[in-house]
Amino acid sequence: MFYSSLMNCLMVAALSAVLGDSINHAAELGLSESGVTSLTNGDVVYERVTRHFVEMTRGDTTVIIVDNSAIDVPNLPDHRAGYNGVASLKHKSRNSNFFVPAISGLNFEHIHDGTTAGLKEKFEPRKFPMQIRRVNEFTVELYQPPTGNWKLESCGRYELLTDGTIEYTFECVPRENYYAKGFIGLFWASYIDKATDKAIHFRAREVGTSGPARWVKAITPKHGVHSTHPPADFRHDIEIDKTFPLTLVGNRSKYEHVDAWYYGVSESMAFALMFRQRDQIWMAQSPSGGGEGNPAWDFQWFIPNPQIGKLYGFTMRAAYLPFENQSQVERATRKHRDALQKK
Repeated sequence: MFYSSLMNCLMVAALSAVLGDSINHAAELGLSESGVTSLTNGDVVYERVTRHFVEMTRGDTTVIIVDNSAIDVPNLPDHRAGYNGVASLKHKSRNSNFFVPAISGLNFEHIHDGTTAGLKEKFEPRKFPMQIRRVNEFTVELYQPPTGNWKLESCGRYELLTDGTIEYTFECVPRENYYAKGFIGLFWASYIDKATDKAIHFRAREVGTSGPARWVKAITPKHGVHSTHPPADFRHDIEIDKTFPLTLVGNRSKYEHVDAWYYGVSESMAFALMFRQRDQIWMAQSPSGGGEGNPAWDFQWFIPNPQIGKLYGFTMRAAYLPFENQSQVERATRKHRDALQKK
């Protein structure tokens, strides 16, 4: 009995040490979200949801969060398998779904290392099982065990804040390290339904210049051309194979963004994606990613020098609100952008 208890204590101590090292390593990189989701925090209490979706309403916003299963219910008919995240985004000012109904927004799409040879599955997060974990009335997590090819374990938390803004926290742990170019590339997509304007707006300067930033209205000529906009202070070398088939990933535009947020507008509604400066998120876009007439307003994140068993994470927010003008969107999102920088 004594021996068994001693061994249990030693196992717990060893696990705590490993997790502690993981958190410390990630914190040094400025990437840690330690202890936020059930992946890293054993104190998170959740209910395992047996159906494949959860609907939540707060403020003026209603969302339906889905795993990557096909769904056909009255509020979400004919939703396709594979598309996870926010399948439906509605507002009291616009009752129709802002996203393409059959697919999703804030949808975890790709895991890659920038090489064609390493891309055994283009859409790995779509292909392997996810679990829905309900934390409370306004918080849902999508947990994915280590995926079949890259062996990346992850958990994404979707929380509706008091005003209906979505806070998304993503945590992951690589269980293997096959990343040939020394980084993990991760990509999220939001498919906008019949957008009246395909452009996204952000403050930027042209690559290689040091002049003042200005507001840019960016729209790419076609899918995979000038498709991604890195942060101006990006600190790592990211090399993508010229033959890499995920063309939104490596085809940089002439712009680098200086503020970690952007917005788009469709039918008098704005959708603003806000990030922390330290997470060094890349903005991305396609004029037809969700099908003809349906642009994709995306983002991607790179983890340099990944280590097996180490924790990595980021936090962002997405606001959906009536659009008046650019100044109004800036004012309405400022408190969220400020709050993110303090996290």
